[in-house]
Amino acid sequence: MRVVAFCGSARRNGNTSILARTVLGELESAGMETELVQLAGKDIRGCLACRKCFEKKDRRCSGREDDVNDCIEKMIQADGFILASPTYFADLTPEMKALMDRAGYVARANDGLFKRKVGAAVVAARRAGAIHAFDSMNHFFFISEMIVPGSNYWNLGFGLDKGDVEKDEEGLQTMKQLGKNMAWLLEKLNHRPAGE
Repeated sequence: MRVVAFCGSARRNGNTSILARTVLGELESAGMETELVQLAGKDIRGCLACRKCFEKKDRRCSGREDDVNDCIEKMIQADGFILASPTYFADLTPEMKALMDRAGYVARANDGLFKRKVGAAVVAARRAGAIHAFDSMNHFFFISEMIVPGSNYWNLGFGLDKGDVEKDEEGLQTMKQLGKNMAWLLEKLNHRPAGE
């Protein structure tokens, strides 16, 4: 089984990536293939609402030629995926929001491409606003008919400077438990009877 994490931070290998890698580490320990995709430096712009995805139904965003279709293809090929974002003014980064809007539109235009995949949100924050960002990503999973595992607390980690989140022991433990729960859920879903 394969899980891809999309890190929406503008800063490569920062606190958000550390949290996502912590979750992926538990999935790897369970024998799953993982990948971390960092949106930093990628060309990802907002949806144009052109609705070409509904006309073409080719599992691609036709509105812009940028890096979104590579991300959408990784989402399609994965059994589950993680959306990870730092908190920007109590919300997501613009790149993460653009990815969610465009991938969500393409999925809906193509009969629910992400239906029954496993999805988890991860948020890095300096101090506050993380719950709103967490909710925004969970809304994407729910409207995409995905299955969302929980952890022993909200999937949040705290830190300002690069690497600060490694001092947040509770946050790291929450990520580890999320990874274990996600692995358990993926295993259960993988062994379901045919047709379900």
